[in-house]
Amino acid sequence: MHSTSAPLVRRLPRFAALALAVILPGCVRAQTAVPAPAPVRADTALLHRTLDSLATAHRGVVGYAVHNLDTGERLERSGDETFPTASLIKVPVLVTVFDLIAKGQLSLDDQLTVLRIDIVPGSGILQFLHPGMIITVRDAAWLMTTISDNTATNLLLDRIIIRRVWEKMEALGLPHTKIHSKSFLRNSSVAMDSSVKYGLGVTTPNEMARLFGLLADGKAVGGSADSTMLDFLVHNTDFELLQRFAGGARAAHKTGATDAVRTECSLWFLPARVVACVMTKENVDQRWIIDNEAQVTLGRMGESIVGAWRAPVKP
Repeated sequence: MHSTSAPLVRRLPRFAALALAVILPGCVRAQTAVPAPAPVRADTALLHRTLDSLATAHRGVVGYAVHNLDTGERLERSGDETFPTASLIKVPVLVTVFDLIAKGQLSLDDQLTVLRIDIVPGSGILQFLHPGMIITVRDAAWLMTTISDNTATNLLLDRIIIRRVWEKMEALGLPHTKIHSKSFLRNSSVAMDSSVKYGLGVTTPNEMARLFGLLADGKAVGGSADSTMLDFLVHNTDFELLQRFAGGARAAHKTGATDAVRTECSLWFLPARVVACVMTKENVDQRWIIDNEAQVTLGRMGESIVGAWRAPVKP
């Protein structure tokens, strides 16, 4: 027994050395930090000229704010000017809903009853369903965000109170971002003069870009809440504005539209995270067709922004 096992014992060091020769390089590689890819930087001078050219040619007033959250690149036009939001103001409503949930004052499972008196026209599907149906806060938030349902928005505003949206935006350092009333119910306005001037809501390109940046960084409400809200925004079904010529680039986004207004804010997940908020007002073309001038303008701007950061600038 002893004599037959001795050769095996003598061979063990050789086996161990072989094993180490195979394993150690892998361990060394595993411990060596892989350098992160260099951030993609755009030719921002060219992009700024392109966006300004599109804005200048547009028959109406255009403001924009573009922020690369990962490289710090920023460009804007009339970034601090106030613009009507149309349904873009529903993003601050969404943030306020999730803020109240985080504080334990509301739950995604809370029930809302859709009464006949609650039903308003415009975008959405609740107006076509039977009165008396029960949905949850989550259902309403999803409908408000993905298809801009006006009735769902009003149900949420009844639950959270309009002024709380003001308070939350002010707490985030966005003092010009305000919703005035429930959708299609001007008589519910809490600031009638501003409501007459701006409609449903008001903001600036820089403030709305800041809000989307906070969502991207998990600082609007908090990590899991912000992730859920971004998922809602990724499922937005309106691709007629900034997304129109963007080649299907993944984005969390929300649009707004009235006769003389088109707006959109988008967080694109490119090689870097790029936020773009473009707002128009006093538009000459007020047709409700896909080739409305403002929609084409925003489409071309979105195409330029995505193209600028989709691939590295060649030396």
